[in-house]
Amino acid sequence: MRSKGAQLSIAIVCIVLGIMLAVQFKTTERYEQNNLSTSRVEDLTQELNTVTEERDTLAQEVISLRAKLENTRETDQAMADMQEEIQKANLYAGLVPVEGKGIILTLNDSSRALQNDENISSGLIHDQDLLIIVNELKASGAEAISVNGERIAAMSEIRCAGTTILINWNKIAPPFTIKAIGDPAMLESGLLIKNGYLESLKLLGFPVNIQKSDKVQIPAYNGRVKFTFGSPLKTTEEAE
Repeated sequence: MRSKGAQLSIAIVCIVLGIMLAVQFKTTERYEQNNLSTSRVEDLTQELNTVTEERDTLAQEVISLRAKLENTRETDQAMADMQEEIQKANLYAGLVPVEGKGIILTLNDSSRALQNDENISSGLIHDQDLLIIVNELKASGAEAISVNGERIAAMSEIRCAGTTILINWNKIAPPFTIKAIGDPAMLESGLLIKNGYLESLKLLGFPVNIQKSDKVQIPAYNGRVKFTFGSPLKTTEEAE
């Protein structure tokens, strides 16, 4: 009986001990699992912070790149606008060749026989003749004019030099070919106005011919463009 009681007591003690060991093992396992989860969370938190910082850095870089791109676009547009203004200025100054509708006028010295009391110069085209015709073309809306290939610009001169005529300091001789770009009808009517200068030349026997053309080509001005004594006048805003 004592033996059986002792065995039973031992068995109960063993069971209790086993239960206690089992509980302790489970507690330790859970503790380790909890520690592992906490460590993992800390790692993920650190990774999240790193990714967040990288995202913010990239976002700032994107903003910077967008600003640079906008500045580049504005600079390109400013350059394009400047090039356009330069092109217009060169066009108005006659520094570029042009093409368009207009007329071609040819003049030559008179072929009629001179009277005994007439001066030989009476049958010649003079610088003032060309100057008057050029001014009439300008008044009729000519946008570009050339005489024997010499572009008439702001700095151009038409003057007599002995027996020759100078334009842009270059000698020209008859026959004279005057090209003008503009409304062909307006240019022609401006030259052929009744009692106009061209009509008087015709009456004096000077050969005159006018042709309308859809493709008149006029070269660029090749004379001097240097300003030695003049300079741009500063506005009040610029002076301040």
